[in-house]
Amino acid sequence: MARKTSVPQILPHTAPLDWEGDLAARMVAGLHQYLLRRTEAAPARRARRWKAGEGAIAVKRRELRRLIGAVDERLPAALQLLSEPAHPGPLAQGPEYQIWAVRWPVFKNVEGEGLLLRPTGRTRASVVALPDCAWTPEQLAGLAPGLSPRARFAHRLAEAGCQVLVPCLIDRGDTHSGNPAIRMTNQPHREFIYRAAFELGRHLIGFEVQKIAAALDCLNADGQPMGVIGYGEGGLLALHAAALDTRLRATAVSGYFGPRQELWQEPIYRNVFGLLEQFGDAELAAMVAPRALCVEHCPHPQISGPPPVTPQRSGAAPGGITTPTAAAVQAEFTRACQLADGRHTFSFCTSTLPGSDALLARFLRNLGVEGRRKPRAGKVRRLSPLPDAAARQQRQFHQLVDHTQELLAQAEFRRRDFWARADDRSVQSWQQSCRWYRNHLSKEVIGELPAPRMALNPRTRLAYDEPKYRGYEVVLDVYPEVYAYGILLIPRDIRPGQKRPVVVCQHGLEGRPQDVADPQVESPYYHRYACHLAEQGFVTFSPQNPYIGGETYRVLQRLANPLKLSLFSFIVRQHQRILEWLAGLPFVDEKRLAFYGLSYGGKTAMRVPALLEQYCLSICSADYNEWIWKNVSVRHLYSYMFHAEYEMPEFDLGNTFNYAEMSWLIFPRPFMVERGHHDGVAPDEWVAYEFARTKRRYVLSGLGEKAQIEFFDGPHTINGRETFRFLAEQLNWGGAPTGRAKRGGNARRRPGKPAARPPR
Repeated sequence: MARKTSVPQILPHTAPLDWEGDLAARMVAGLHQYLLRRTEAAPARRARRWKAGEGAIAVKRRELRRLIGAVDERLPAALQLLSEPAHPGPLAQGPEYQIWAVRWPVFKNVEGEGLLLRPTGRTRASVVALPDCAWTPEQLAGLAPGLSPRARFAHRLAEAGCQVLVPCLIDRGDTHSGNPAIRMTNQPHREFIYRAAFELGRHLIGFEVQKIAAALDCLNADGQPMGVIGYGEGGLLALHAAALDTRLRATAVSGYFGPRQELWQEPIYRNVFGLLEQFGDAELAAMVAPRALCVEHCPHPQISGPPPVTPQRSGAAPGGITTPTAAAVQAEFTRACQLADGRHTFSFCTSTLPGSDALLARFLRNLGVEGRRKPRAGKVRRLSPLPDAAARQQRQFHQLVDHTQELLAQAEFRRRDFWARADDRSVQSWQQSCRWYRNHLSKEVIGELPAPRMALNPRTRLAYDEPKYRGYEVVLDVYPEVYAYGILLIPRDIRPGQKRPVVVCQHGLEGRPQDVADPQVESPYYHRYACHLAEQGFVTFSPQNPYIGGETYRVLQRLANPLKLSLFSFIVRQHQRILEWLAGLPFVDEKRLAFYGLSYGGKTAMRVPALLEQYCLSICSADYNEWIWKNVSVRHLYSYMFHAEYEMPEFDLGNTFNYAEMSWLIFPRPFMVERGHHDGVAPDEWVAYEFARTKRRYVLSGLGEKAQIEFFDGPHTINGRETFRFLAEQLNWGGAPTGRAKRGGNARRRPGKPAARPPR
C-alpha cells in the first residue's frame, strides 16, 4: 500500500482506478467472454464470406487441406493382401465375400493397415468404411465382439456387393504416449501425435485423411463408384475426406455431424487452427455438393476426458465428446443445404444406434447399388487367426510419431526455403523485405485481432511510494471486457522536461506485476528487477499477461485457436495499447521503449517486439532456445511433449519461425539473451546453437555489438548484470550501471529437474 497520502493518488490526465479483487483473474475472464462472443458469431461471419461455384470451392479445398495438414505427397497405390504362411488366404469367409488383412503405402515410412471385404462375385462399388477410433476393423467387420450387429456396417455393405476397406485409426488409449526413457503420459495416442504434428503444419486429421485418399487410390483401379462412410471419429474423417476428394460419389456421416461452436471443449486432437473462421460442418458438407451426403443423428461416442491421471502418467489436455440434440444437428444440416444453394443430394435421418437401415439404404442408393436384397448381416466364418490389433495399433502410432520426427529434421530446411525471399543486401533492404514475414507471423501463426478502436481511458492509483520511485497501478482499455493492466514505476528524480527511457519488465507463467515491481516481494526468479531498474533511473512498466490461472488460461488458447487466434493475439494488442500510452507520458522518451522478459515473458520478448516495432530493443531471459525441438522432439527430456503445456504448439511455426527467425524481425534493433547454465528450460547447447544464427545476422550487417548473450552460473532467474549494462548502453542512459538485480542462491540444479517449478 502507499506509504504517504501527500503524494498524488492518481497520475495526471487519468481517472481513479477503483477496481478491487484479483485483476489478473478479471482479465482472463474478460478474454474468455470476448472469445465466447466471437465463437458464437463465427457462423454468421462465414455466411457473409461464403461463395459458391467451382472456383471458390477449389480455393476452399486448398485451404482446408492446409489447415488439416493433408499436404504430404502420397506414394503410388499398391494394396497388399496379407496372410500368415501357416494360413495362406483370407482371414474369413462371409456370405458372398472374403475378408483379407491388408496394408497400403501412404507416404514415406507410413502405411495404412486394416481389413478388406472383397465380394466373391461382381463388385458393384468400393467403399472406405471408417469406425470410431475406439473400434477395431475386426469389430466393424463382425470378426470380433464389442459392437451390436447393426453397428457392424462394414460387412452389411459387403453383402450388398460393395468392396469395403476398413482402416485402422489411431485410438484414444495412452499405452505408447511418451518415451519410456524419459516419461510416459496419459495423453491419448491421438493427442500425442497431434501435438508434434501441429507445430509442423500437420494434423492427425490430415494424416488419416491421407490414409483414406491412399486407400481410394488403391480401390479406384476398377473404376467403380466410390463412397466413404464413418461413425464417430470415423464420421469426422469421412466428412473431411468427402469435402476434399471429388472421387467420392456418396458419403455417410454418423455420430459426428453438428454445430462446432463447442469445438474448444472437444478433445484437443480435434483442434484445427482457424477452422471456425472458414468451416463448420455445414460448410464442409456444402463442399461435398453436388455429390450425395447422408447425415445420421445418433448417439456420439461418449468421451468424458483423456485416460485417467496416475502417478506415472499425466499431462493430457481436457476435453470430451457429447451428443448434440437432434434439433442442433438438423439446424446445421439445414444450413448446409442452404449453403449448397440447391445443388445437393443430401438426406438426414435419426437413429438410436449407428448404421441404421435407413442410412445404409440411402448410402447404397447414392452409390448406385440398387436392386439388391436388404443387407442381412449374415454370419462370418473365420479361416485363420485374426491380426494382432494391439501390435497393429503400436505400428500405426509409431509410424506417425516417427513421421513427425522426420518432419522435425526437415524443418530447418523448410524455414530456409521460406526465408529465401528475404533481401540481405543491406539493413534497409532486409527491413523492407521483412514486412511480409512480420505480416505472416502476425496473421498466419499468432493470429491477428482487429486494431482496438476504444479510447485508452487510463485509470491509475498509487501503489508504492519509495525513496527513489513511486509506483502506480494502471488499467487501459483494449476491447469491451478486455484491458491491459500493469504497474508503472516512476523515478522521483526526473527533472521537468526530461524524458527517460522505459523498460517493460514482463513476468513469466502464473506471474503477476507485483512479482516484478513490488518492493516488498522477493521472488527467486525475478529479484524485483523492475524496482532495481527504477532505482537506476529507468521508468519501468510491468504488465499483467494473461497466462495465469492454470487450466483457466489454457482454455483461452482452446477457444482462440479455432478462430485463428492465440493468447499472443491478445498480448500483442495489450502491449500495443501500453506502448501507445507510455509514449504519451510527458517524462517518457517514445524512441527508447525497451522490453525485458523472463520465461513466458521471454516468449513474449521473442514475439511481441518482433511484431511491434515501437519496442526499440528486446531482452529474452530464461527462454531462448531451439524452440521447435522444444515443442516436437520425443527424444529429449526438455520437450513439452511430455508435459501439461498443451497450449504451447503454434500451427506451422516449425516451417516458418524458430527463435532465430523471430530475432531477424527484431533486427537491426538491439537484442540480448540471458541464460543460466542450470536453467532446466533447455541445455546450453540448444541456446548457443540457435543464438549463433541470431548473432550471424547482426555481424554480417556490421552490427554485431547489438546482439549479445550472457551465460551465467545460475538457474532459471533474472541475473541482471550484463543485461542491465546492455540496457544502459543501448538506451544511452548514463553509462553502465553499477547495481544489478540481486540473485538468490546459486545452487546447481540438474537440467530439467528444478527444485521448484519455475515460471515458463
